[in-house]
Amino acid sequence: MSSTETFPELPLFDLQLQPQDLEAVAETLRSGWLTLGPRTAAFEEAFAEHLGARHAIALSSCTAALHLAYLAAGVGPGDEVIVPSFTFTATAAAALYCGATPVFAEIVSRKNPSLDPGDVERRITPRTKAVCVVHYAGYAAAADRLKELCDAHGIALIEDVAHAPSATLGGRKLGTWGLSGAFSFFSNKVLSVGEGGLLCTDDDEVAAFVRSRRSHAMTSGTWDRHSGRTDTYDITGLGFNYRLDEPRAALLLSRLGRLEGEITRRRELTVRYRGLLADVEGIIVPFEDAEVPSSSCYVISIMIDEDGRQAEVATRLRERGIQISILYPSIHRFTAYRERFPGVSLPITELASRTELTLPFYPHMTNDDQDRVVAALAEAVAS
Repeated sequence: MSSTETFPELPLFDLQLQPQDLEAVAETLRSGWLTLGPRTAAFEEAFAEHLGARHAIALSSCTAALHLAYLAAGVGPGDEVIVPSFTFTATAAAALYCGATPVFAEIVSRKNPSLDPGDVERRITPRTKAVCVVHYAGYAAAADRLKELCDAHGIALIEDVAHAPSATLGGRKLGTWGLSGAFSFFSNKVLSVGEGGLLCTDDDEVAAFVRSRRSHAMTSGTWDRHSGRTDTYDITGLGFNYRLDEPRAALLLSRLGRLEGEITRRRELTVRYRGLLADVEGIIVPFEDAEVPSSSCYVISIMIDEDGRQAEVATRLRERGIQISILYPSIHRFTAYRERFPGVSLPITELASRTELTLPFYPHMTNDDQDRVVAALAEAVAS
């Protein structure tokens, strides 16, 4: 490549909103009611039905959902929550918010970068209160095995489903295997509106707790008082400002109707991507082709077979206008966690973090885009 040669940038993720999405938000803004209200309730009902869950509670973020999920499971000071380190920091940070200790467990392998039930079992102690399983890249982790393990030890299973709305395990939606499931609607997620999250559960007590705590543990909300149901409120516990606003709820409700169609397209593109990547020497493509039909296909993740080349390959791809990311650096290697929890060693997780690259992927990606990414990757790895 000459020093003057340039390439059009291919983004890691790209979101296309439809006219009906914009109108749904505009209608909400015209209504004058922007905080927690009827549109949020409508989205919660629709998403609960979509999941086959009794309750869906919209929140300000997936981090908020994880925090409240842990609290609802009884997690508090002195307790432990077993989590993967190959995930976003919120999975562990939410345990710290509760005064608990995150205990980091291994993934199975670079081919299957999901929480290893065997390693989880070895880390259970009398202080373990919960296990949080992450469905990385939209593919189901062993939630069924982990549920049996947690039930046997009398501890809660929480699912971090940030990557996996509508993905399934054994025909059952992810997020419904544990006591609670935490979803993300962040700007680069499968169902994205910029910010936002949701907790689903079949447990009535958990649902009541989360609905209360998301809004300062108030016995009534602003919409209740506006609607004349009451003119006062009580505070029944220590709550938080974890509400979702109405414009985002309206956008979620509008986009939800296209979710299955977009995931179908993601699966088609993933099959093609995986076929192209199978011919690239020097990489590992996580998960199996047979898992694609039950996945939400959130990202295209690859592992460079040879350790120590991540930065080099990433630079070569960026030089060709291809935006990439790393999902994820190991949480226990971050400064804040090394200081709190020195001596944590997870060799498989650390190797995955040192060799992973996330490639451009979104529902309206073209075949030419995919061909360009794979050709550039093959050249970069071979160099």
